Amino acid sequence: MTHKEFFERYLHAGAISRNPDAVAELFAEDGVFEAPLVPEGHRLPRRLAGRAAIRDGIRQYHEGFDVPGTVNVQESKYALHTVDPDMFVAEIDTVFDLPDGQRTTMSFVQIFRLRDGRIARLRDYFGTARA
Repeated sequence: MTHKEFFERYLHAGAISRNPDAVAELFAEDGVFEAPLVPEGHRLPRRLAGRAAIRDGIRQYHEGFDVPGTVNVQESKYALHTVDPDMFVAEIDTVFDLPDGQRTTMSFVQIFRLRDGRIARLRDYFGTARA
């Protein structure tokens, strides 16, 4: 699977379908999810270690997060950067269509480290003003 295919699978599992089980299955059993910019006390812990903890943490995050609108897949953009087959960086601008007809964009940077076709470590950098 290419980095693009893997990332699109991750994007669909998380941002589009908001399925914590599908997100967790993309991680190695001992995989680690980190969100180093998240402040203490945020509903998403800074670090989740192990597939079960990732599943539970992502579920808790999604249950407490009021999505600002519907993800506009056509307007959202991403770029992948890599020279290493086991690592890639994703720059993401997710566009949401709001109920009032306006749009808003949330920007992220994610660093994926893969092992045997699964995520060994994911570092997710995003601002928490709306997240």
